[in-house]
Amino acid sequence: MQEYLLKQFGLDNKVAIVTGASRGLGQAMAIALGEAGAKVVAVGSRIESVEKTMEILKGKNIDCLALGCDQAKGEEINAVIDATIKTYGQIDILVNNAGTIKRAPAHEFSDEDWNEVINVNLNGVFKFCREAGKHMLKQGSGKIINVASLLSFSGGITVPAYAASKGGVAQITKALANEWASSNIQVNAIAPGYFETDNTANLRKDTERFDSITARIPSGVWGKPEDLAGAAVYLSSQASNYVNGHVMLVDGGWMAR
Repeated sequence: MQEYLLKQFGLDNKVAIVTGASRGLGQAMAIALGEAGAKVVAVGSRIESVEKTMEILKGKNIDCLALGCDQAKGEEINAVIDATIKTYGQIDILVNNAGTIKRAPAHEFSDEDWNEVINVNLNGVFKFCREAGKHMLKQGSGKIINVASLLSFSGGITVPAYAASKGGVAQITKALANEWASSNIQVNAIAPGYFETDNTANLRKDTERFDSITARIPSGVWGKPEDLAGAAVYLSSQASNYVNGHVMLVDGGWMAR
């Protein structure tokens, strides 16, 4: 049984790019993929931002590479892909986790904030998929995991650009899954619920809002970054070879209520 599980879920000799790997969800997924056997390319907005992640990975004897990337800039995305190929010769897994959020009432939401969120959360995700996909198509295999959101399904409050971008992430996932499935490339997404991360720090400080959200979660608790580890490893492994175009909720039961 152990040998079977290692074969199904193990990531030995795989190379995984994880964006937004400096902290929170991205850091947790980078560590999980490394512990499962993958070589990890940890990408942050600046190379210095992933120092802590690299320290953890190296402490676990995980082969890793740190790269900086402004996801709103296509040339920097290309540089990440090129550096990964130059270092490891392949790309087997891409985890598109990097993202940003801006909060304001819709009637006051600025063009600048709208464009920034869409450029990072939607345009950047597509460009990473496209550039990594070129190499996966050549090698005849690959796993892409986009990080969606509960707001891929609902509209949220005072986050119109974020909701629009995450709805788009779900549709990009399905579109690429349809196009690349016959080339043995599985494209899926993880939709986290409410997690304890920097992005939700201000939300959690609002006692009334925090309590109302917590009461709506069937499990009664917010997720911790490590709660995404199993989903990330599963969707990166051969155990999920027949899973494609799926948006997997990891939400404590939020969407079931």
